Amino acid sequence: DLPYIISDVIQSKALDEKIKIENYSFSIAKGLKPVASIRLRINDNSYEDRSEGDGQYDAVMKTIKKIYDRLGKSLPQLINYKVSIPPGGKTDALVQTIITWQNEKEFKTKGLDSDQTVSAIKATMKMLNIIDGNILQNKIANTN
Repeated sequence: DLPYIISDVIQSKALDEKIKIENYSFSIAKGLKPVASIRLRINDNSYEDRSEGDGQYDAVMKTIKKIYDRLGKSLPQLINYKVSIPPGGKTDALVQTIITWQNEKEFKTKGLDSDQTVSAIKATMKMLNIIDGNILQNKIANTN
């Protein structure tokens, strides 16, 4: 697990997290689509919603998209999703998820957790904070 921890610490930027998932819940059952319920905090406001998806992470992304659509915000396109699990097959091993996104430019975010879905959520939260920071920077640049 150590290489994944070091990679996450060294390569991640220190972000002022204005966007956080306060709570999430997943429901998964045989024969039914997974459902994600999320409470997302953006600055000082909380937004809740739920969606079903083809998998847990798909349900998470559909829920976040519903919230962002209500706010009139857009999300970058997910263009690649890579999960790495260290060799050895331990069920409690840390999982690293690297997601490649595309908006005006291509960028990657990483998440690290012992749960694959939580690892992907951490990478997604980094993406949301990056695009929120870029939106703010663009607004400042356009007013100067």
